[in-house]
Amino acid sequence: MRLTVLGSSASYAGPGQACAGHYVEAGGARVMFDCGNGTVANLGRLIDPASLDAVFVTHGHVDHFADVYALQSALRYAPEGPRAAMPIYLPEGLFDRMKCLLSERGAAQLDEAFIPVALRDGVPVKVGGLTVTPTKVEHTNPTFALVADADDARLVYTSDTAPCESVRIAAAGAGLLLADATLPEPYAGMVPHLTAAQAGELGREAGVGQLVLVHAWPSNDRASMAEHAARTFGAPVVVASELDVFEVAPRAERTTQ
Repeated sequence: MRLTVLGSSASYAGPGQACAGHYVEAGGARVMFDCGNGTVANLGRLIDPASLDAVFVTHGHVDHFADVYALQSALRYAPEGPRAAMPIYLPEGLFDRMKCLLSERGAAQLDEAFIPVALRDGVPVKVGGLTVTPTKVEHTNPTFALVADADDARLVYTSDTAPCESVRIAAAGAGLLLADATLPEPYAGMVPHLTAAQAGELGREAGVGQLVLVHAWPSNDRASMAEHAARTFGAPVVVASELDVFEVAPRAERTTQ
């Protein structure tokens, strides 16, 4: 399983950055986890965005879905003609909210570009050989963490979340935990996000193999974030940048290392 971070910023993109979005290749499938502003341009450095098998949107905050509109254009206006509709997995009702920003014609084209499927807490989604299980976490209602399994490897993406039991359960035993780390440490508990230290604590409690921090506030000191997280995690931590690539090892390989 391979993960490429397309966007590492929270809420707005810092210089040269993009907002939430991640490209996952596993089990013969190619999917996006979130599609925030600027992520489709970064995806285009790797593949034709219109060749994705599916998109997952974890919740209804714009920094996690703004580039769905860009992806719609790539699908509807491909040089060889409109592509087949792409499955988009997202909270119930969000697709209709996306259409509210569009003209009648634009809304019709969004319908032509995507097949919306509602995410259900704990109900797995199969895309090729990849299984993605959404788990509700504490942020806006609803928000889903995504547990991705393929070829005996497990990637867990927390999406945006406060510390909560459901995200701890979802993260348990992950080969790689891709964790929200929005808040500077003094802001802990003020809004439903994690600090870097809280993300490190989550990774340690869940027994994950590797911890990667994303959704960083653009003005955060990322070196300081890595230090705070490493202290609570008990091992080195990566604060991701755009186009960083991570391999998620199968369980058997992790246990023999």
